[in-house]
Amino acid sequence: MITELGHFALILAFLVAIVQMVVPLVGAHKRWPGWMAVAEPAATAQFLLTAAAFAALVHAFVTSDFSLRVVTLNSHSAKPMIYKFTGTWGNHEGSMLLWVLILTLFGAMAAWFGGGLPPSLRARVLAVQSSVATAFFAFILFTSNPFERLAVPPFDGEDLNPLLQDPGLAIHPPFLYLGYVGLSICFSFAVAALIEGRVDAAWGRWVRPWTLASWAFLTIGIGLGSWWAYYELGWGGFWFWDPVENASFMPWLFAAALLHSAIVVEKREALKAWTILLAILAFGFSLIGTFIVRSGLLTSVHAFANDPERGVFILMILVFFTGGALTLFSLRASTMQAKGVFGLVSRESALVANNILLAVSSFVVFVGTMWPLVAEMAFDRKLSVGPPFFDMAFTPFMLVLGLILPVGAMLSWKRGRAGRSMRALVPAFLLALALGALVWAMQTGRSALGPIGVFLGAWLVGGAATDLWSRTGQNGSVARLLRLPRADWGKAVAHAGLGITMLGVAGLTAWQQEDIRVAQLGERFEVSGFELELAAVEDVRGPNYLSTMATVILRQDGTQIATLRPEKRTYPVAGMPTTEAAIDYRFLRDVYVVIGDAQEGGGWVMRTYIKPLANWIWAGCILMALGGTLSLSDRRFRVAAGARKSASAPVPAE
Repeated sequence: MITELGHFALILAFLVAIVQMVVPLVGAHKRWPGWMAVAEPAATAQFLLTAAAFAALVHAFVTSDFSLRVVTLNSHSAKPMIYKFTGTWGNHEGSMLLWVLILTLFGAMAAWFGGGLPPSLRARVLAVQSSVATAFFAFILFTSNPFERLAVPPFDGEDLNPLLQDPGLAIHPPFLYLGYVGLSICFSFAVAALIEGRVDAAWGRWVRPWTLASWAFLTIGIGLGSWWAYYELGWGGFWFWDPVENASFMPWLFAAALLHSAIVVEKREALKAWTILLAILAFGFSLIGTFIVRSGLLTSVHAFANDPERGVFILMILVFFTGGALTLFSLRASTMQAKGVFGLVSRESALVANNILLAVSSFVVFVGTMWPLVAEMAFDRKLSVGPPFFDMAFTPFMLVLGLILPVGAMLSWKRGRAGRSMRALVPAFLLALALGALVWAMQTGRSALGPIGVFLGAWLVGGAATDLWSRTGQNGSVARLLRLPRADWGKAVAHAGLGITMLGVAGLTAWQQEDIRVAQLGERFEVSGFELELAAVEDVRGPNYLSTMATVILRQDGTQIATLRPEKRTYPVAGMPTTEAAIDYRFLRDVYVVIGDAQEGGGWVMRTYIKPLANWIWAGCILMALGGTLSLSDRRFRVAAGARKSASAPVPAE
């Protein structure tokens, strides 16, 4: 009964989405207040109905209702309850329902918190948002129905992919989707502004909170995914330039560019057309990511293997919305002339450079991701584009971005003085240079990547601190520092977070140590100043898996500092093994141990990695997301801030 109610709620939500897509749009065109007012209750109803459908699917997974095809294929009665719950979105159908749930949530939030928006713009935003929802409701109902019944339910299910039975990956998709799908509301604001023919400072202020929220969620989602890959897959890497990793990274880069570009629209009423284009591209690349994950064209450990019919449907959605928005942009771009002029040396110019670097780097990632597919289709050649290409092609853009970011943040609007900004940054620059030189001297004979990363990370952190202190005035004090707006703190924290992540990536890549050997029970061996002993290996039974668990004693300077228990698990129902690394997390390094297979002559294969600054990568991600959250909490940047004023005295685009 609950399943049928969930299916019915999903169909009703689809019908409400069609009404919300059409009626408010006509009302805004005709200036009919009653028709425009339909958008708000419809957005709320659409969200509540979708939430009811999602709750029904959760109920089916939690109660192991194997009459549903999706539950049978992705659950098992012996699975721990947490993975029964998260298994709801650990499959194609359930994850698409979560996708649409978040899409309708953002539409409802725009209705709830958009009271200060001009009625016609609000109606158009909600109608465009609902048009996206309509397309995905159709996709779910016609090709990916999560409520499809089996004629003869089996006694038990086939279990969830063992790689997904992990707390980190359980919460990774919701955060990732909140970022991915959150960019849809930025897209809706952009298309609504194009239809209305007006982009002004108020529009820039309205779109910024949504971009901030989406970017912060996407940062958390990508960070969680990277951390999961680090500790779960057993190869010790944090990023492999996998197609699905790239699919989330490209919208993140565009969202970062959009965030900075919207500041220029708000402050100076410049870069209007560029900001609209970025909003379209950011969500367009989110749709590209959805296509990559679900079309089956590109192979990835993260991808859902699906039939071509679903891929074609998503491709049609991608072409319709992205192509339609770009066509509308080409017709209306000339009406969005910039009002604010600025000099070559100014904060506006620095933000333009920031945007160009982020956008071009995203296109580089796109080319590297899609080129194997293009080569196979066009030239019948199988090619592989791996980390060496991305490291060579992508890294220079990030180096330049890191160099100019502290200077750009210190420049004045309209016309700045580079010398004045650089003088303030001299202490930060000298400190960063000294740290880089120190590291260079200590690591004779190694790569320059480590010293460069230390310099760049220290430069970004020092620059962020200098920028923050400069805002306290000539007679700065800690009291004035604490009273600064949260947006200023948010910017500094996010920029410092980027520096810490860069430092962590460079340190881990440059100084990692690896040891692979056959270890005998009771044997002690040394790896980069640490002593390890394989003390025991035993068979352990888990709730729905069998495990070979090793006990490894970790010592330093003769003192035991940790006991590590790496595992090799086998999930009998899924018939799939997994590797569970054991990690001793510390501030400046990780000791990472993986147990392998038993050897015929005795002993076990063991891999040991010493990973300097590994945790700094995710600490930087946390700081970046925290910075976005701090900025979002600033009352000046809430959705309705300044909206009443703009509603009473709109500034049309020229």
